[in-house]
Amino acid sequence: MEVILKTKRQKFWMCGASAVVVVVLPAFAWGAARFLIVRTPVTHADAIVMLSGSATFRERARHVAQLYNEGRAPRVLLTNDNLRSGWSESEQRNPFYYERAINELREAAVPAEKIEVSMDPILGTYDEAWVVRLYCERHQIRSIVVVTSGYHSRRALWTFRKVFSGSGIEVSMDPVDAGIDTPSASTWWLKSFGWEMVPKEYAKLGCYWLNLR
Repeated sequence: MEVILKTKRQKFWMCGASAVVVVVLPAFAWGAARFLIVRTPVTHADAIVMLSGSATFRERARHVAQLYNEGRAPRVLLTNDNLRSGWSESEQRNPFYYERAINELREAAVPAEKIEVSMDPILGTYDEAWVVRLYCERHQIRSIVVVTSGYHSRRALWTFRKVFSGSGIEVSMDPVDAGIDTPSASTWWLKSFGWEMVPKEYAKLGCYWLNLR
């Protein structure tokens, strides 16, 4: 009898623990993802800056085009991560990702003459922020709205504001909503790409904080 009661208690606690995991894990995963996403309100800027990202350039370009067509800024600035995409049958070569982004923007009704590219190759977000700052200073740009993928937005905004400190140039952030090319905040932990995005972003955020604080 005692053995039976012990077994029942074990099953009870196992069921209880499973129920807690089912309820708590999704909520924790959602909160962890949402913390990475930050947006700062801005009605108008001198330029929209689209950050490089080979895996998510389409969602970023579409969001940039939406902001441009809403009249949020008169020009678009792209950065160059110096990476080539897959083979293009129409061009018979491997275009750079910034070229693919330009095509996406033009297809979304952004005029070619309103798209500019900073050709200085970048190696990461910190390099990217410095390249954009120098470009803005050379071209008398006094305010920018940065567009990147949602999970990258907190680190990107923090890095840009660190780099732009003292420049007099206003930096705002308007990221792409998660769930387009990147997994949504509520389901990222169910997908392998989500594990490449969220946990790795926390690791990068920690490294940037340690090195740039």
